[in-house]
Amino acid sequence: MEETTKNTDSFFSSISDWKKVFNYKWIVKNIPFFLFLSALAVIYIYNGHHADKLIRKIATSEKNLKELEYEYKTVKSEVIFRSKASELVKAVEPMGLKEQKVPPIVLTDSTGK
Repeated sequence: MEETTKNTDSFFSSISDWKKVFNYKWIVKNIPFFLFLSALAVIYIYNGHHADKLIRKIATSEKNLKELEYEYKTVKSEVIFRSKASELVKAVEPMGLKEQKVPPIVLTDSTGK
């Protein structure tokens, strides 16, 4: 029984020690510091959210970039394929154009000027 009263006495004495440290004047005196700590906490949380948002935005941009890169490669290969001489002949046949078998004639100026 004596031991329990010792523990409760030490507990209450520690509470009174805390009351001395955390009195009204001390709290009022340190309000600007508490506000500063609160502002730091808000900035820290905002910074974390901003970083997460930026990472998501970068990921979507990278995904869009890859899609555009694939599309570019596809279109480029299609253009290269269609610009072959044999493909051009096939493309213009319905219009009535044919490949010339005779080489072109070089025109020269007969006046010599």
